[in-house]
This record gives sequence, C-alpha cells and structure tokens, in this order.
Amino acid sequence: MRHIPLVILCAALLLLSGCMVGPKYVRPHVPATPRFKETGPDSFKEMDGWKTAQPGDAQLRGKWWELFNDPKLNELEEQVDGANQTLKQAEAAFQGARSVIRARRSEMAPTVTAGASTGAERLSANQPYFNKSAANNGVGSFSLPFDLNYEIDLWGRIRRQITSAAEQAQASAADLETARLSLHAELAMDYFELRSADAQKRLLSDTVKAYAEALQLTQDRFDGGASPLSDVTQARTQLQTAQVAETDVAVDRARYEHAIAVLVGKPPAELNLEPMPLTIQQPMLPAIPGVLPSQLLERRPDIAAAERRMASANEQIGIARAAWFPTLSLSAVAGFAGTSALNWFSWPSRMWAVGPAVSQTLFDYGLRRATSEAARAGYEATVASYRQSALTAFQQVEDNLAALRELEKEARQQTAATDSALQSLDIFKVRYEGGVDTYLQVITSQTAALQNQRNEIDILRQRIEAHILLVKALGGGWTSSSLPQLAKVP
Repeated sequence: MRHIPLVILCAALLLLSGCMVGPKYVRPHVPATPRFKETGPDSFKEMDGWKTAQPGDAQLRGKWWELFNDPKLNELEEQVDGANQTLKQAEAAFQGARSVIRARRSEMAPTVTAGASTGAERLSANQPYFNKSAANNGVGSFSLPFDLNYEIDLWGRIRRQITSAAEQAQASAADLETARLSLHAELAMDYFELRSADAQKRLLSDTVKAYAEALQLTQDRFDGGASPLSDVTQARTQLQTAQVAETDVAVDRARYEHAIAVLVGKPPAELNLEPMPLTIQQPMLPAIPGVLPSQLLERRPDIAAAERRMASANEQIGIARAAWFPTLSLSAVAGFAGTSALNWFSWPSRMWAVGPAVSQTLFDYGLRRATSEAARAGYEATVASYRQSALTAFQQVEDNLAALRELEKEARQQTAATDSALQSLDIFKVRYEGGVDTYLQVITSQTAALQNQRNEIDILRQRIEAHILLVKALGGGWTSSSLPQLAKVP
C-alpha cells in the first residue's frame, strides 16, 4: 500500500505526456491559376485529349508509355524497375528512411539494460587513518541490476521526431517515384532518339545511293564531253558529304543504344536493337489527358517530396521549442546483489530503486534560441522550395503544351517545304540533263531537299519528345495518394 502514491504519480506523469508545443502544420498556399494558359495542339482537341477547363474522364496511368503503342518500347520500359541501378539506390534510401522511423519510435518506450558484475575486495589494515578493528579477509561483490530509463514526452519532442521521420520517409518515397518517372521518360526519349537516328540513317543511305548514281551520270557526261570536270568534282563532293553525315548519324545511334542498355541494367554489349526508323506518314503521337493546375500539385512526386519535407521542417520547430521546457524522466533499478555466489540470488539479496527526475537548462549562451531560429529558417526554406517546385511544374506543362502546338504547325509547314524542295530538285535535274542549267543548280537543290527531309524527321522527333516531357510534367499518372501511409504518433 505504501507504493500507491508513487504509482499514482507515474500515471499522472504519463497523462501529462499528451501535451505538445510548437506550431501545427498547415500546407502553405501556392499561387495557381484556374486553367493553363497554353491550349496544346489541335490534334489533342480532335482526339478528345487535352481540355483546359474540364479534364476528360481518361487519366494518365502508371504505364503511360503504352500510349505510344510501341511493343518494343513497352518491352524495354518493363525492364527498368527491376534492373536499373539508380532506381535501386533510391529504393535503398527509402528503406533507410523507414528504418529511421522505427529508431525514433523506440524512444517512446523505456530502455532496459542489464549488467552482471562480480568482484572481491580486501582493505589494507595499514592504510592511513584506518580502523584496524574493521580489517577483514576481503568481501565479495556479486550484482545483477536491471536499469530502466524512460523520458516522459511531456512536450511532444519525441512524438514530433517520429512524425518528422515519417514525413521524411514519405519524401524519400516521393523521391523514388520522381526517379522512376525520370528514368522511364529518359528511356522513352532515348528510344525515340534512336528511332529518329534510324530514320536519318535510312534517308542518308538512300541519298548516298542517289548521289552515287548522279556521280556516275555526271562522269559519263564528262567522258562524253557533255559536262566539264567541275561537275564531276561537285557531284563527288556532294556524295562524300552525304557519306560523312551517314557515318555521323551512326555514331549518335550507337550512343543512344548504349544509353538504353544502361537504363535497363545491362552492359551495352548485351543489348542490340534492330533498326526501327520513325515513319513520317504514321507518327505515334497520342493525345494526353488533361488536368487542372490545382490537380497538378497532387500528381507530381517532386512536389509531394517538397511538401513532405516542408511538413518535416515544421516538426523541427516544435522539437526546438520543446528544449525550452523541463525534461522529465523516470529511472528504476532492480535486481540482486550479494556477497558471494551462494547468496547472490537469494531473496534477501533483492534490491530496487525507482524515482522521477526533472532537469531544466538554465543557461546555454543562446543555444536554444539559435536552434529555434535555425529551425524556423529551415522551414521557410522548404516553403520556398515547395512553391518553386509548383511554379516549375506549371512552367513545364505550359512549355510543352506550347511546344506541341507550335511543332504541329511547324510539321505542316515543313512537309510543304519538303514537297517544294523535292519538286524543285526534279525540275533542275531535267533542266541539267537538257543542258539548260549548270550542275551547280542540281547540287543546290539536292542540298535543300536533303536538309528539308532531315528537318522533317527531326521535327517529328521533337514532337514525340514534347509528348514525353508533357507526360513527365503531369506526373506520369502518379498521385500523392500513392504515398505510403507510414505510422505516426497522434
């Protein structure tokens, strides 16, 4: 019965541990408009894709690359998650962040330690100021104490540390999704760069054959006395320039293939992709389902990561605030202590002690104030980072909508220019063979036609990449509801 007051005291202290100091987290406002400024290309409207005011029922999904209906791309993309080493690094960082939560949660429970010790001691009868009648032949010391230490979380410091760790882990999970989205987008872009290089290679290969035939024709005309030697040298130069361009494209193609191999976790020597030229007549340009600016904040993993770090920084303010208040802890020890191994564990050898302790920092030369100011500054920095991430996301969507709209116009203009250049080339070939014009006119029209054909392929590549970048800017179908719901302390 005499221990009842102590029990009541401990219970009261535990009830007091429900207090928390520091600000409650509220997500800051981000400047946003009701709709995006740019409208996107006409093809989106025709295919019921992007809508500025009301998003369509269709939504981006996790495997967004399937929008391009390319089986080879789908096959390569499926290999990224299980093999890419950068992604594995991000996954390991997330698992490490989850472990920090468990480490913080351990502080909510008492720490119990045990340490057995034995020893013997005999005091010297000849030591100064010693009562020789107290001399003995030595005493034994056998002890087995169990120590308990428990900090009562009066002001919420430990609970805020757990919450902060959980929010950091969620930020790490969002970082993982950001890395995943970036890697899948990078693979898609490298893949279509490779296919664009294949289209350029095919065009240049056909051009080299045509130029070789033109050189032979010019050589025959020179041998027959119908053309000067300058026509032959011009035709040869044109052919050799095209051959150089064909070789240069082959170098770029090899680089893209090597980059794809690394993205899917393979040495470049283990991946060989057959030539797959892009087709101008049937480009794979899907419509992208639209979202509102306000929805974008929930669909971008990088914004989610910035928001979670901002919430974690808010907890740090409360942790710094708790340092201004007293620390209350409960300590206890129980076990056995005897004079020999024979009586070590006997009932009279039992011992125990228990009691609370309060400590308060009286003077720290401004340490707590500086820590609080640093926590608030850190929070303000994360707020700015969060808002900047949101503004950057809005910019990226607007940029790619504008790029898609203008590139669609440019593609139509380029198609018309290519048709005109090819028609001009045919005319000058006939005029040259009829002796009306010099071969310089043929060379000039050949150069113009080839450049326009290459531009047409390059514009198609830019349009596909703008589609990929728009998907990436929209978060690739990810939503913040996908973040792991990690355990927190209320």
